[in-house]
Amino acid sequence: MPDHFEAMWHDLAAVGRSASSGGYFRQPFASAERECHTWFVEQCLDRGLEIEHDGNGNTVGWWNPIVRDVSAPPPASEGPERLGLSGILTGSHLDSVLDGGAYDGPLGVVAALAAVDRLRDRGFTPARPIGVAAFAEEEGSRFGLACLGSRLASGATSPDAARELRDRDGVALLDAMAAAGLEPELGPSRWLQDVGCFVELHVEQGRDLIDRDVAVGVASGIWPHGRYRFDFTGEANHAGSTRMEDRRDPMLTYAMTALAANKQARGSTTGRATFGRLDVAPNGTNAVPSRVTAWLDARCESTAELDRMIAEIGRLGHERAGRDGTALVVTAESVSGAVAFDPDLARRIADPHDWPVIPTMAGHDAGVLCAAGIPTAMLFVRNPTGVSHSPAEFAEMADCLAGVEALTNTLEALAG
Repeated sequence: MPDHFEAMWHDLAAVGRSASSGGYFRQPFASAERECHTWFVEQCLDRGLEIEHDGNGNTVGWWNPIVRDVSAPPPASEGPERLGLSGILTGSHLDSVLDGGAYDGPLGVVAALAAVDRLRDRGFTPARPIGVAAFAEEEGSRFGLACLGSRLASGATSPDAARELRDRDGVALLDAMAAAGLEPELGPSRWLQDVGCFVELHVEQGRDLIDRDVAVGVASGIWPHGRYRFDFTGEANHAGSTRMEDRRDPMLTYAMTALAANKQARGSTTGRATFGRLDVAPNGTNAVPSRVTAWLDARCESTAELDRMIAEIGRLGHERAGRDGTALVVTAESVSGAVAFDPDLARRIADPHDWPVIPTMAGHDAGVLCAAGIPTAMLFVRNPTGVSHSPAEFAEMADCLAGVEALTNTLEALAG
């Protein structure tokens, strides 16, 4: 059984990695992600952890499992009294964005398993159960809704809404899960209701820690963010025979809207606006397109600023469509409000080690569980490139091990 971080990290390194780009393609319920999931279950079983699945694709391995009174009412959903509940949950996710990095997600899962090993090496016996979780479809790279597994488990997304989700090839979520050998039963997870605290370790997505010259940080909260679909429609026509003044070209409207989004984000205090995905019909080199569908990722420090920025981008897009003879429909596909992690828990973790408490602009399963009323904390490991969602994402092994030690000490304090 691998009993240290380096060996486990080596086991996962080749799974789903592109030989050409060096990036990772671990899409939910597809072969590479399922191979990672099988590896995770085997690691849990090797450590004698009790495996528990839910019908949403999430898996948790329990050390000192929770004994449930099935006749008891569900625990309080909010408030400090949740800290008195049995389980201390940690872990992250194993899926990736398209051509993503190695660390986003798997670092938190492998570090959690390594932390269990270190606690056992110390002779520690948890007074409260410790669970290591692998959440499904955190990135939203296949079905478009980020943190889908934790959203379903916590009740933040309804089963009916999830059943309507399709991937780029039109495959329904339930069909993809069934094809992967799962028995989907979407809805809130019973095991999550027993969790009194969640701690997620993650590679930092940004440069705060590298600028501070520290290896580990603690999260204060997550910026509000959302994904918005922009449907531009016009008239297909011949690229050669159609005069420029006769065109109703949605690609032109999209291009000007993308430039407007960039200008709005740069002109705001903290805004981020990114058109990163595009679908064009009929997608021919010598044809004016009839339709352009583009997806905007937008983030700001405050909800008010995010709402203002999205409204202005939409206004400018509609204004341009009017001049181009095209049409635009904007749909909010996934919007997450600002998340403030439990400040007392963050200080309890950070203060003894003088770790900085910093915000993050990226969404995480931790944010979903926090919004569901579970006291939540995040640990970040320094990323010397500052790059994420890319093959260039990186963390030094020494910093990863510092993160494992930080998580180990945190779990010992919480479960002792």
